[in-house]
Amino acid sequence: MSLIHPTAIVDPLADLDSSVKIGPYSIIGPSVKIGAGTQIGPHCVIEGHTTIGNDNQIFQFNSLGAIPQDKKYAGEPCELIIGNRNTIREFCTFNIGSPGDSGVTRVGDDNWLMAYVHLAHDCVVGNNTIFANNSQLAGHVHVGDWAILGGFTVVHQFVRIGAHSMTAMCTLLFADLPPYVMCQGQPAQARSMNYEGLRRRGFSGERISVVKAMHKALYRDDLTLQQACERIKEFDKYSTESTPDVHMMLLFLEQVAAQRGIVR
Repeated sequence: MSLIHPTAIVDPLADLDSSVKIGPYSIIGPSVKIGAGTQIGPHCVIEGHTTIGNDNQIFQFNSLGAIPQDKKYAGEPCELIIGNRNTIREFCTFNIGSPGDSGVTRVGDDNWLMAYVHLAHDCVVGNNTIFANNSQLAGHVHVGDWAILGGFTVVHQFVRIGAHSMTAMCTLLFADLPPYVMCQGQPAQARSMNYEGLRRRGFSGERISVVKAMHKALYRDDLTLQQACERIKEFDKYSTESTPDVHMMLLFLEQVAAQRGIVR
């Protein structure tokens, strides 16, 4: 039995693994490549230079690979690349990249992307993230591994969201959100660190203690960002187990643009 519904329209130039399942009335364009085990629901449009990996579950009514909502775009062969084992719920819109950046919009592995999520051109999403309903990313946004975006989170263009961070419902992000930080508000304000999430992911008490110390340096000790970075560098001396956490935080903070800053 064919895994492609007879009402689906699949361009003969599309590169689909034989195990790919395509639902009724979906449309697959000529430059699309889809890996083994991926399932496409009904009424989806997948177009452009789009590559989708293995074992993804893409529900009905999604638009993936359309041109960017960027007036400067002039038909360049930019891409959308989606990794493996992602769940993409209903009515999501993921655009290809733009020539003004890398030209690629990229989604990693094992992400859970709920209904009405929008990824604009040149967004980069890591692994194991959760985007609740109506999370909206403007162009060039980067999201780290294990980040969680609450429903109706809206992110300004070029903002970076650090690994293991979390936003509350209806959060509006104009500034970079450092790793581990939980924020809420319009505009967003830092509330705490994502301690419960870290415990669920197997972080030891020692690592969580260092995350608490970094939070204190950033938000409780009335330090400038540069002073906080100098303080955080010292934590590397006291806990070899937490060295990756300290280095990740420092790398993130060193790349903060002066005109944007971090969520405070």
